[in-house]
Amino acid sequence: MKILITGTAGFIGFHLAKRLIERGDEVIGLDNINDYYDVNLKYGRLEETGIKREEIEYNKLITSNKYTNYRFIKLNLEDKAGIDKLFKEEKFDKVCHLAAQAGVRYSLENPDAYIQSNIVGHMNILEAVRHNDVKALSYASSSSVYGLNKKQPFSTDDNVDHPISLYAATKKADELMSHTYSYLYNIPTTGLRFFTVYGPWGRPDMALFKFVKNILEDKPIDVYNYGEMQRDFTYIDDIIEGVVRVIDNPPKSNPEWDGRASESIAPYKVYNIGNGSPVKLMDFIEAIEESLGKEAKKNLLPMQPGDVPSTWADTTDLEKDLGYKPYTDVKEGIKNFVEWYKGFYKI
Repeated sequence: MKILITGTAGFIGFHLAKRLIERGDEVIGLDNINDYYDVNLKYGRLEETGIKREEIEYNKLITSNKYTNYRFIKLNLEDKAGIDKLFKEEKFDKVCHLAAQAGVRYSLENPDAYIQSNIVGHMNILEAVRHNDVKALSYASSSSVYGLNKKQPFSTDDNVDHPISLYAATKKADELMSHTYSYLYNIPTTGLRFFTVYGPWGRPDMALFKFVKNILEDKPIDVYNYGEMQRDFTYIDDIIEGVVRVIDNPPKSNPEWDGRASESIAPYKVYNIGNGSPVKLMDFIEAIEESLGKEAKKNLLPMQPGDVPSTWADTTDLEKDLGYKPYTDVKEGIKNFVEWYKGFYKI
């Protein structure tokens, strides 16, 4: 199977590419390697999959020096001509679209980046899928779409009309746009609402990365809402297992659709991919302290704009449809991240 994965210099995209390459799929990775966070980490991920930094040029496909079935191209999602050319020449069987402008807080500072990447870019992918006989599209949504929802656990059949960040609004827009294309053009599309992903090669703007870095450097960590937070922390290997099952099992049209928000008469589906077991933030910090053998200096702060006090994924549909169930304990996941962090930064 020939698969395009967008966002392969990113956290989830990197891990997914590695998994699919190693199982024998022909994979092309795409990323624009922007400077939202440390590009050295992005290049490090690419080098881990055999893509040499010095060989990367804009809009040029290069082959991995580790895997003969992996190639990479640096390309902007907003570059419609470049995207269309890539799809026309490569004739992908399936696409997993993970590239996006990430981050809730950054969307308050630079909203235009989210419209360009997450709306214009998503539309370019949809159009390319439509015109090039791609068999199925899966794409990254986010648990942020649940916004002000108070009912927990969050279900994909809940109303999600009250986002509290532009990031969340763009992700909900992606789901709506995808449904339209599923309905009009019979394209199987699956949205993946990720819940607080963590693990080796993770993003520096995420809590685990920032906490470990600051504790090791004897700097205080910022703890929002005075520590009264819960997150459905989900380990990267569990996320990837769920994504692979989604790629392998695209949705089908459902003529007996009963009106559920997560499904449709069209070949459309939305899944939560989470651990299904929220963890108190202070317990998460305690597990980091235990793994590092060092106590954190805590800077207790109020809730930030755009943030929510708790997330909790209802993963019933993934379990029922695809037999997916996460298995990684938070302490084990944190230990794995700490080992990677110390190795990568030579501590």
